[in-house]
Amino acid sequence: MPTEVPPTEVSPTDVSQNFWLSTSEQVAWRAVLEMFVETLSKLSSDLSPHGITLEDYEILVHLSEAPQGRLRMSELAVLSMLSKSRLTYRIDRLAEREYVERSVDRRDRRGLYASLTEGGQHFIEAVAPSHVRSVRARLTDRLSPAEFLELGRLAQLVISDP
Repeated sequence: MPTEVPPTEVSPTDVSQNFWLSTSEQVAWRAVLEMFVETLSKLSSDLSPHGITLEDYEILVHLSEAPQGRLRMSELAVLSMLSKSRLTYRIDRLAEREYVERSVDRRDRRGLYASLTEGGQHFIEAVAPSHVRSVRARLTDRLSPAEFLELGRLAQLVISDP
């Protein structure tokens, strides 16, 4: 299978009949991909002095926003965009630091919950200002308010079900 993309431009009407992205589509696609990878990498690096990953931070945020700071593990996996096994691994690490607790649903013993502890709530409150500064420096401050809102609108359009 070829690894190089032909340097030809494809008209929009030909795209559906052509395997390759056009040159302009490829440039745009690579820019989007690089933006995601670089931004997530930098945000994660900015959290490392606090001893957590971006995945950990997102888990703690979802729990902090949930009623009673508690979510079913299956729901938390969906919200965090993590596999159940990856979430279990992250929750185990956060539980070791006493930021979360895991419990069994009393009504349905098969259901597991993750709950934010008081220590976890204090931790997320302490880390949040630094993370928000990082998000601003890495993303929002690099765009005008209108551009950032447009980026969000476009992201919603792309991730919405067809």
